[in-house]
Amino acid sequence: MIKIKGLGFDWDVGNREKCRKHGLDLLEIEAFFQQNPVYITPDIDHSQMEKRYLAAGRSSTERLMLVVFTFREGAGGILIRPISARYMHRKEARKYEDETSKIEK
Repeated sequence: MIKIKGLGFDWDVGNREKCRKHGLDLLEIEAFFQQNPVYITPDIDHSQMEKRYLAAGRSSTERLMLVVFTFREGAGGILIRPISARYMHRKEARKYEDETSKIEK
């Protein structure tokens, strides 16, 4: 479990709209990384053009979320660039709960 603090975010029209279409507010996505511990794993299947990662954890309202993201170099240093974000489906949520309960024991 990782808590990412102090990194900024790289938003543009493309990734804003993709994240919003799944019902997530941009501030909620930023809070997801900054306030809550998240599980991060490489997204090997989608890393042909750039290294992508999958973050799983709870939103500030305790809903389970998935965020696909990459890191980008910006004027202020390394930035998190969300690519897609959504709430987990039931099956994913059950798997997440099962997996995290094993880790936390």
